[in-house]
Amino acid sequence: MVEVFAANACAEVKVFVDTAPLMEKPLAAQAGLGWQGKHSNLVSREAGSWFFIGTILTTAPLPTDPAEEDHCGTCRSCLDICPTRAFPAPYRLDARRCISYLTIEHKGHIAREFRKPMGNRIYGCDDCLAVCPWNKFAQACSEAKLVARDDLVAPRLADLLALDDASFRQLFSGSPVKRVGRERFVRNCLIAAGNSRDAALIPIVAARLADASPLVRAMAVWAHAQLAEGVVHDQLRARHLPLENDPDVREEWQAA
Repeated sequence: MVEVFAANACAEVKVFVDTAPLMEKPLAAQAGLGWQGKHSNLVSREAGSWFFIGTILTTAPLPTDPAEEDHCGTCRSCLDICPTRAFPAPYRLDARRCISYLTIEHKGHIAREFRKPMGNRIYGCDDCLAVCPWNKFAQACSEAKLVARDDLVAPRLADLLALDDASFRQLFSGSPVKRVGRERFVRNCLIAAGNSRDAALIPIVAARLADASPLVRAMAVWAHAQLAEGVVHDQLRARHLPLENDPDVREEWQAA
């Protein structure tokens, strides 16, 4: 908490930029910055939906702006494009089905029904934002800190699958990807591998069948079953299943 002086009176101020459990979107809508679209994210007529929200809470007396009106109209592009059907109704999001939640926040195994729809998404999704027609007014960011690093532009999936904990931390140092941890990240990469139809990934996926993490091993089983011929997968199952103690990994072997 910091203090500022406004109109000769001391006021308290606290600043948030996605750093506290604060309902920033409805507050921003009430402040007139935009409206919550049918995908539940904030939309601006000037900036579309590609922007960050910063919040300043203060006890200083400030003039207020009127809340923004809803300008979605009859458009439902964001609802229709969602790969996992995470919107049960306009303005309602079932986070349990959202790929951004599943790939970033969800710590456990990803349910089978969502694996195919995830496609090659390994960190977030944002399809509902990308399709919003109000983004025709969005402008490219000029903030250097937000520009993608060269080594993180279109990385090879095979290289990501091979990451151990040390190399994961080194590669994503200073990146928000680092906070998901190596296990969840490789879990996501294995699902992408299983959806890739790229037989060249079979050896690197097979190597993850003996990973120290049950979370990784389970998704390696699923990915290998998607890529390898049945007889090859059966041979590996006969080798690994008798030695597997984790119930979730065993279930993946049996289901595959």
